[in-house]
This record gives sequence, structure tokens and C-alpha cells, in this order.
Amino acid sequence: MELAFALVIGSLTFAGVYLVLRARTFPVVVGLTLLSYGVNLFLFSTGRLMSGGQPIIGSTDTYSDPLPQALVLTAIVIGFAMTAFVVVLALRSRADTGDDHVDGTLRSDLPEATQDHEQSREETGQ
Repeated sequence: MELAFALVIGSLTFAGVYLVLRARTFPVVVGLTLLSYGVNLFLFSTGRLMSGGQPIIGSTDTYSDPLPQALVLTAIVIGFAMTAFVVVLALRSRADTGDDHVDGTLRSDLPEATQDHEQSREETGQ
């Protein structure tokens, strides 16, 4: 079970890093989400992997540590808020620049994209 867990954590981390290094905003958002899933699983695994273990000391011979479970629940809430913020930030960047590249610059090889961007800036008064 530990080997499968380690492989899942490694593949989530690898896929997350690969997607974060992409040039578009949507893969970056998905990559950050996968990275947070990998970190959550890693935190969860620090509390001893066992099935049927109770998180209360003294009621059984073996128990699971409740602290990593609480940390994972907190990380899930923070990760959801971070994802929502990054999506709104990406949508705003797309609206401002007319492109969804992470660096925020316009692509100079597409003249119609530059013209559309200039027209949208003139319409909004920027």
C-alpha cells in the first residue's frame, strides 16, 4: 500500500510540475491543483497509513495520528480558495491582454490579435 501511495504522490507531483511549466494559464491552474493534491496526500501519509485505525489514543492498541488529517482538511479549503483566485486572475489577464499566455505579453506573430487588443483598449478607454 505504501508503494502505491508513493507512486500516486510522485505522479501527481510530476504532472503538476509539468503543467505549471506550460505557457498557457489553464494548464498552470490545473498543475497547481495537482501539486496541491500531491502535497495533501503526502501530508496525509505522514500520519501512518493504516485502515481501520482510530484517531483516539487509548481506545485501541494502534491509532492514527489526527494532526495530518486536520492539516489536509485545512489545505483542501485553502487550495480551493487559491484555485478560485487564480482562475479569476487568469480570466482578468485574458480580458486585459487578449491572450492567455502566462507571461502576459501579446504574440507578435498574430497581427489580428494585436489589432483586436488595440481596439478593445480604445473601447474601454485604457
